[in-house]
Amino acid sequence: MRDSVAAVNASASLGRNICAVLFDLDGTFADTAPDMAAAVNAMRKRRGMAALSTQAVRPHVSRGARGMLMAGFAMTPEHADYHPMREEFYVTYDAAVCVHTRWFDGMDEVVSALEHRKQPWGIVTNKSARFAMPIARATGIHPRAGCIVCGDTTAHTKPHPAPLLHAANLIGIAPENCLYVGDDERDIIAAHAAGMVSVAAAYGYLGTGNDIADWGAIHRINHPAELLPLLG
Repeated sequence: MRDSVAAVNASASLGRNICAVLFDLDGTFADTAPDMAAAVNAMRKRRGMAALSTQAVRPHVSRGARGMLMAGFAMTPEHADYHPMREEFYVTYDAAVCVHTRWFDGMDEVVSALEHRKQPWGIVTNKSARFAMPIARATGIHPRAGCIVCGDTTAHTKPHPAPLLHAANLIGIAPENCLYVGDDERDIIAAHAAGMVSVAAAYGYLGTGNDIADWGAIHRINHPAELLPLLG
Protein backbone atom coordinates (compact mmCIF):
# COMPACT_ATOMS: atom_id res chain seq x y z
CA MET A 1 0.00 0.00 0.00
CA ARG A 2 2.75 2.46 0.94
CA ASP A 3 4.56 1.73 -2.34
CA SER A 4 1.46 2.63 -4.35
CA VAL A 5 0.92 5.81 -2.33
CA ALA A 6 4.55 6.81 -2.86
CA ALA A 7 4.20 6.16 -6.59
CA VAL A 8 1.14 8.43 -6.78
CA ASN A 9 2.93 11.13 -4.78
CA ALA A 10 6.02 10.82 -6.96
CA SER A 11 3.94 11.22 -10.09
CA ALA A 12 2.19 14.26 -8.63
CA SER A 13 5.52 15.81 -7.65
CA LEU A 14 6.90 15.81 -11.19
CA GLY A 15 4.99 18.95 -12.09
CA ARG A 16 6.06 20.90 -9.03
CA ASN A 17 8.43 23.82 -9.27
CA ILE A 18 11.04 23.06 -6.63
CA CYS A 19 12.39 26.37 -5.37
CA ALA A 20 14.08 25.43 -2.09
CA VAL A 21 15.57 22.53 -0.16
CA LEU A 22 15.30 21.99 3.59
CA PHE A 23 17.47 19.44 5.37
CA ASP A 24 17.40 17.55 8.61
CA LEU A 25 20.73 18.02 10.43
CA ASP A 26 21.90 14.81 12.14
CA GLY A 27 22.45 12.02 9.63
CA THR A 28 21.25 14.05 6.64
CA PHE A 29 23.27 17.24 6.32
CA ALA A 30 26.05 16.57 8.82
CA ASP A 31 27.62 13.46 10.29
CA THR A 32 27.28 14.21 14.00
CA ALA A 33 27.58 10.59 15.12
CA PRO A 34 31.28 10.68 16.10
CA ASP A 35 30.74 13.45 18.64
CA MET A 36 27.50 11.94 19.94
CA ALA A 37 29.26 8.59 20.36
CA ALA A 38 32.18 10.27 22.11
CA ALA A 39 29.82 11.81 24.67
CA VAL A 40 28.06 8.55 25.49
CA ASN A 41 31.41 6.74 25.64
CA ALA A 42 32.72 9.33 28.10
CA MET A 43 29.75 8.48 30.31
CA ARG A 44 30.45 4.76 29.94
CA LYS A 45 34.12 5.28 30.81
CA ARG A 46 33.13 7.01 34.07
CA ARG A 47 31.27 3.84 34.97
CA GLY A 48 34.05 1.43 34.01
CA MET A 49 32.31 0.30 30.84
CA ALA A 50 33.95 -0.42 27.49
CA ALA A 51 33.57 2.05 24.64
CA LEU A 52 31.02 1.45 21.90
CA SER A 53 31.92 1.81 18.24
CA THR A 54 30.53 4.78 16.36
CA GLN A 55 28.81 2.31 14.05
CA ALA A 56 26.93 0.80 17.00
CA VAL A 57 25.72 4.25 18.04
CA ARG A 58 24.85 5.66 14.60
CA PRO A 59 21.31 4.20 14.26
CA HIS A 60 20.31 5.90 17.52
CA VAL A 61 21.71 9.39 16.83
CA SER A 62 18.58 10.85 15.26
CA ARG A 63 16.76 10.27 18.57
CA GLY A 64 19.12 12.58 20.44
CA ALA A 65 19.79 12.02 24.15
CA ARG A 66 17.02 9.42 24.32
CA GLY A 67 18.72 7.44 21.58
CA MET A 68 22.14 7.81 23.16
CA LEU A 69 20.97 6.55 26.53
CA MET A 70 19.30 3.61 24.85
CA ALA A 71 22.47 2.83 22.86
CA GLY A 72 24.82 3.30 25.78
CA PHE A 73 22.84 1.99 28.72
CA ALA A 74 19.66 0.33 27.38
CA MET A 75 17.86 3.05 29.33
CA THR A 76 14.38 4.34 28.50
CA PRO A 77 12.62 7.46 29.85
CA GLU A 78 10.77 5.26 32.35
CA HIS A 79 14.01 4.43 34.20
CA ALA A 80 14.41 6.14 37.59
CA ASP A 81 17.84 7.52 36.60
CA TYR A 82 16.85 8.66 33.12
CA HIS A 83 16.56 12.39 33.78
CA PRO A 84 19.88 12.83 35.62
CA MET A 85 21.58 10.65 33.00
CA ARG A 86 20.08 12.75 30.24
CA GLU A 87 21.39 15.93 31.88
CA GLU A 88 24.83 14.33 32.22
CA PHE A 89 24.75 13.51 28.52
CA TYR A 90 23.79 17.10 27.67
CA VAL A 91 26.66 18.54 29.73
CA THR A 92 29.15 16.04 28.31
CA TYR A 93 28.08 16.58 24.70
CA ASP A 94 27.93 20.35 25.16
CA ALA A 95 31.62 20.37 26.13
CA ALA A 96 32.67 18.85 22.78
CA VAL A 97 29.72 19.28 20.44
CA CYS A 98 31.66 19.81 17.21
CA VAL A 99 35.06 18.14 17.30
CA HIS A 100 34.62 15.52 14.57
CA THR A 101 31.26 16.60 13.09
CA ARG A 102 31.47 17.35 9.36
CA TRP A 103 29.12 17.88 6.41
CA PHE A 104 28.45 14.64 4.56
CA ASP A 105 30.56 14.08 1.48
CA GLY A 106 28.88 15.73 -1.50
CA MET A 107 26.80 18.16 0.57
CA ASP A 108 29.01 21.12 -0.27
CA GLU A 109 28.42 20.42 -3.97
CA VAL A 110 24.66 20.45 -3.40
CA VAL A 111 24.76 23.67 -1.39
CA SER A 112 26.98 25.37 -3.95
CA ALA A 113 24.56 24.36 -6.71
CA LEU A 114 21.61 25.74 -4.76
CA GLU A 115 23.42 29.00 -4.10
CA HIS A 116 24.46 29.29 -7.76
CA ARG A 117 20.81 28.88 -8.76
CA LYS A 118 19.73 31.30 -6.02
CA GLN A 119 17.50 28.60 -4.55
CA PRO A 120 17.18 29.00 -0.77
CA TRP A 121 18.15 26.17 1.54
CA GLY A 122 17.89 25.64 5.26
CA ILE A 123 18.03 23.29 8.21
CA VAL A 124 15.07 21.91 10.18
CA THR A 125 16.20 19.77 13.09
CA ASN A 126 14.78 18.42 16.34
CA LYS A 127 18.15 19.19 17.95
CA SER A 128 17.82 22.07 20.40
CA ALA A 129 19.47 25.38 19.58
CA ARG A 130 21.89 24.78 22.47
CA PHE A 131 23.62 22.15 20.32
CA ALA A 132 22.50 22.90 16.76
CA MET A 133 23.67 26.51 16.60
CA PRO A 134 27.27 25.84 17.72
CA ILE A 135 27.44 23.08 15.09
CA ALA A 136 25.98 25.43 12.48
CA ARG A 137 28.58 28.10 13.26
CA ALA A 138 31.54 25.71 13.52
CA THR A 139 30.80 23.86 10.28
CA GLY A 140 29.87 26.90 8.18
CA ILE A 141 26.12 26.25 7.90
CA HIS A 142 25.57 29.64 9.50
CA PRO A 143 25.35 32.20 7.93
CA ARG A 144 24.94 30.44 4.55
CA ALA A 145 21.61 28.78 5.37
CA GLY A 146 18.46 30.77 4.72
CA CYS A 147 17.01 29.44 7.97
CA ILE A 148 17.93 27.18 10.87
CA VAL A 149 14.87 25.86 12.70
CA CYS A 150 15.77 23.96 15.86
CA GLY A 151 13.85 21.60 18.10
CA ASP A 152 12.90 24.43 20.44
CA THR A 153 12.14 27.05 17.77
CA THR A 154 8.44 26.17 17.52
CA ALA A 155 5.98 24.64 19.97
CA HIS A 156 6.24 21.28 18.21
CA THR A 157 8.98 19.01 16.88
CA LYS A 158 8.92 16.62 13.94
CA PRO A 159 6.90 14.60 12.96
CA HIS A 160 4.62 17.61 13.50
CA PRO A 161 4.73 19.85 10.39
CA ALA A 162 5.06 23.11 12.36
CA PRO A 163 8.89 23.36 12.14
CA LEU A 164 8.85 22.75 8.38
CA LEU A 165 6.07 25.26 7.80
CA HIS A 166 7.96 27.81 9.91
CA ALA A 167 11.08 27.23 7.82
CA ALA A 168 9.15 27.71 4.57
CA ASN A 169 7.77 30.97 5.93
CA LEU A 170 11.26 32.17 6.92
CA ILE A 171 12.68 31.59 3.44
CA GLY A 172 9.57 32.90 1.71
CA ILE A 173 8.82 29.75 -0.31
CA ALA A 174 5.47 27.96 -0.40
CA PRO A 175 5.68 24.52 1.26
CA GLU A 176 4.59 22.74 -1.91
CA ASN A 177 7.66 24.16 -3.66
CA CYS A 178 10.08 22.81 -1.05
CA LEU A 179 11.95 19.53 -0.83
CA TYR A 180 12.56 18.20 2.66
CA VAL A 181 15.38 15.69 3.08
CA GLY A 182 15.66 13.47 6.16
CA ASP A 183 17.02 10.16 7.37
CA ASP A 184 14.25 9.21 9.79
CA GLU A 185 10.64 8.17 9.18
CA ARG A 186 9.40 11.14 11.22
CA ASP A 187 11.07 13.44 8.65
CA ILE A 188 8.99 11.92 5.89
CA ILE A 189 5.81 12.10 7.98
CA ALA A 190 6.50 15.78 8.71
CA ALA A 191 7.22 16.55 5.06
CA HIS A 192 3.96 15.01 3.89
CA ALA A 193 2.00 16.78 6.64
CA ALA A 194 3.55 20.09 5.56
CA GLY A 195 2.75 19.45 1.89
CA MET A 196 6.41 19.25 0.89
CA VAL A 197 8.17 16.83 -1.44
CA SER A 198 9.82 14.22 0.78
CA VAL A 199 13.28 12.79 0.17
CA ALA A 200 14.62 9.90 2.27
CA ALA A 201 18.40 10.04 2.84
CA ALA A 202 19.36 6.38 2.64
CA TYR A 203 23.00 7.26 3.44
CA GLY A 204 21.97 8.53 6.90
CA TYR A 205 21.36 6.98 10.30
CA LEU A 206 17.88 5.57 9.48
CA GLY A 207 16.91 4.81 13.07
CA THR A 208 15.87 1.44 14.43
CA GLY A 209 12.20 1.41 13.37
CA ASN A 210 10.56 0.66 10.05
CA ASP A 211 12.60 -0.11 6.96
CA ILE A 212 13.24 2.95 4.79
CA ALA A 213 11.28 1.29 1.97
CA ASP A 214 8.16 1.50 4.16
CA TRP A 215 8.39 5.23 4.90
CA GLY A 216 6.47 6.27 1.79
CA ALA A 217 9.01 8.90 0.72
CA ILE A 218 8.48 10.43 -2.71
CA HIS A 219 12.19 10.17 -3.50
CA ARG A 220 15.09 8.21 -2.04
CA ILE A 221 18.76 9.09 -2.42
CA ASN A 222 21.91 7.15 -1.59
CA HIS A 223 24.24 10.16 -1.75
CA PRO A 224 23.68 13.93 -1.37
CA ALA A 225 24.71 14.51 -5.02
CA GLU A 226 21.60 12.59 -6.10
CA LEU A 227 19.56 15.61 -4.99
CA LEU A 228 20.86 17.68 -7.90
CA PRO A 229 18.63 16.11 -10.62
CA LEU A 230 15.58 16.76 -8.39
CA LEU A 231 16.14 20.52 -8.23
CA GLY A 232 14.69 21.30 -11.63
